[in-house]
Amino acid sequence: MTPPPRPPLDPGVARAFGELDDVIVSITTDDIPRLRRGAVAASALELTRHGAFVRSTRTIIADDLEVPVVIALPVDARRPVPVLLHLHGGGLVSGDADSEMPAVAALAERVGCAVVSVAYRLAPEHPYPAALDDVVAALRWLGSADAPAEIDPARIVVTGISAGAGLAAALALYVRDHGGPRPAGLLLQAPMLDHRSTSHSAVQMAGHGSWDRAANEVAWAAYLGGGSGGPDDATVPVYASAALADDLSGLPPTFIDVGSAETFRDECLAFADAIWRAGGDAELHVWPGGTHAFDLMAPWLPLSRDAQHARRAWLRRILRRA
Repeated sequence: MTPPPRPPLDPGVARAFGELDDVIVSITTDDIPRLRRGAVAASALELTRHGAFVRSTRTIIADDLEVPVVIALPVDARRPVPVLLHLHGGGLVSGDADSEMPAVAALAERVGCAVVSVAYRLAPEHPYPAALDDVVAALRWLGSADAPAEIDPARIVVTGISAGAGLAAALALYVRDHGGPRPAGLLLQAPMLDHRSTSHSAVQMAGHGSWDRAANEVAWAAYLGGGSGGPDDATVPVYASAALADDLSGLPPTFIDVGSAETFRDECLAFADAIWRAGGDAELHVWPGGTHAFDLMAPWLPLSRDAQHARRAWLRRILRRA
C-alpha cells in the first residue's frame, strides 16, 4: 500500500533535523531506560533565567501522595503573581520537572508569572492514574492556603508540552467533573491526546519527523498498563485519553498549537473543534512545516519565534481577563 504524501517541512526545521543527532522518531519498550539516561540537564543559570527567578523544591503531601514540585518565583515580585502550573513532556515515560524549565521560565519571565513544575510519576512503573493523581494534587495545592503567598490562586494557567499537554487536558476535565480550582487557562503545546494513534496524520507521519505513531503506541501502552487499546476500546477513561471525551464544555480558555508535519496534528484539530462545538473558547495554531516540538529543538528558527510570540500574546490576553 502506498503511504500517503506528507506535508513539506519548513526549510529551517529540515536543516535543524539534519544537524541534530538526538531526534526521537520511534521507540520500543526497551528504549525507555535509554530515553531517561539521555536527558540533558540544564544549568542552574538556565533554570533560573540567569537569576530572574528564585528556585526552590517542595514535596506536596495530599492524602497518601507525596508529589515533588519545582517552584520558580520572580525575584522582583511585590504582590501575588500569576502562575504557570507546568506538566513536562516525555511520553509519560520519561522527563522530570526541569525538562522544559528553561523554555517555560522564558515564557514566564516575559509575561510576569511564577512557575510550578510537577515531577509526576512515570509509566510503566506507575501506570494511569498515578500521573493524573499527582497533577490533581498539585493543582488543588496551588489553590489552597498552603501555596506560596507570592502566587495568585485566581490566575493559574496549566501548561504542558506533548504528553504533559495531554495530561493537562485530562486534568482540566477531571477537576471540571470532580471539583478543584478552575484554571484561568490551558496552554497546550502539541498535546498527546489520543491513545488510538489512528488519525490520518499519525498514519501520514509514521517513521518520519519526531515521535511517530510507533513511539506513541509504546508510550500509551506503558501508561495504560500494558495495552494501548484500539479505536473501540471502551475501557480507556477520558481522564487518561482526553480525546475520548464526548463533552468538552466547561473547560477554561484553551490554546493549542501543533506542527503540520507531526503525528498529533489531527487529534489537536479535533480537540479544538470539539471545544468550539461545545460553545467553548479555543485558539488553534497549526505551524506550517513544523514537526513535533520543533521549537524546543530549534528555538532560534523564525517559525519557532512565531510560535513563542503567539503563546505569549494569548497568555497576556488570558491573564488580563482573569
